[in-house]
Amino acid sequence: MALASTAGRRRPVSRPARILVAHHLLLGDTLMLTPLLAKLRELFPQAEVMMTVSPPIAPLYAGRPYGVRVASYDPRDPAGHAALLAESGYDLAIVPGDNRYSWLAAASGARWIVAFGRDRPAYKSWPVDELRPYPDIPMAWGDAVATLVDGDEPLPYDPREWSPPIAAAYERPGAPYAVLHVGASTPLKLWAPERWRELAARIAALGLGIVWSGGSGERHIVQSIDAQGRYASYAGQLDLPQLWHLIAGARLLVCPDTGIAHLGRLVDTPTLALFGPGSATLGGKGRFWRDSPYVALIEEPFPCRNQHVLFKREIGWVQRCGRSTRECSHGKCMDALEAANVYREAVALLDARHGSRA
Repeated sequence: MALASTAGRRRPVSRPARILVAHHLLLGDTLMLTPLLAKLRELFPQAEVMMTVSPPIAPLYAGRPYGVRVASYDPRDPAGHAALLAESGYDLAIVPGDNRYSWLAAASGARWIVAFGRDRPAYKSWPVDELRPYPDIPMAWGDAVATLVDGDEPLPYDPREWSPPIAAAYERPGAPYAVLHVGASTPLKLWAPERWRELAARIAALGLGIVWSGGSGERHIVQSIDAQGRYASYAGQLDLPQLWHLIAGARLLVCPDTGIAHLGRLVDTPTLALFGPGSATLGGKGRFWRDSPYVALIEEPFPCRNQHVLFKREIGWVQRCGRSTRECSHGKCMDALEAANVYREAVALLDARHGSRA
């Protein structure tokens, strides 16, 4: 049930013909909106669904998964605002993360705006018609976002729903190979170089080639791990469509809890995500991804993973750590993940998918 409506003068449209999903989330959170997109398509098969996405992410949606069209949107770019507002007139707008984008939905002429309540400061939610509570039981964030729309949960994820994006040519590694993506959104999510080295050596002994990966500006991380260049590195060399294809061609992906873990799940590559400060519940399989070859490895409980805030909202069941490097100088929660345990989970994923370790 909804908490309250901030604009009782309006009423929701029972069968919306045009729907907007308004946000400016990073890669992982954007991909975790997929259960919402699937649910919208199942509930409203004839509706036009538009979603704002950050420009680097937009090419991943070129094939219009679930029939969704995306608008490349950067809040700092006036041209992007103008292009989006030119398509105004939505029956329903959903704001899944930061409620400041309810103002974008209102400016786009949305007739009914739905978002989670308790965002702060309060003015961010003034345009919202229907403020809903976060679910009171633990669940994956994507499943929680899907509750912003009434109705049955969507069918489990099917990789055939998402066409591979067109990617510029690059020199691809020889198969078979495993991708070890070593970068992360914060230094507190980085795994120790010596553990990456140990893991790489053990996976290579199975007969798999090793491919290092990292984002823009993360080549130095690979250098700290593999100074001699023993294995091929694509760190900082690929855009997201190219990275999609690199991961899709891999037998295995191992990476910290970051957006690339969700990309691995999307392309149906066996993925082992290493969780430190983050929540393996929020970023785990949940219901929608329950059939995916994805493992969220975490040391639980961990004493300082004791914060309950998500998108500035206090949620009792959330267990995570959002501390910065000013508050925490070293990610001991990542140190708790031993290379031997990571290797064991990696082998289990390989065996489950391929029937053999390589």
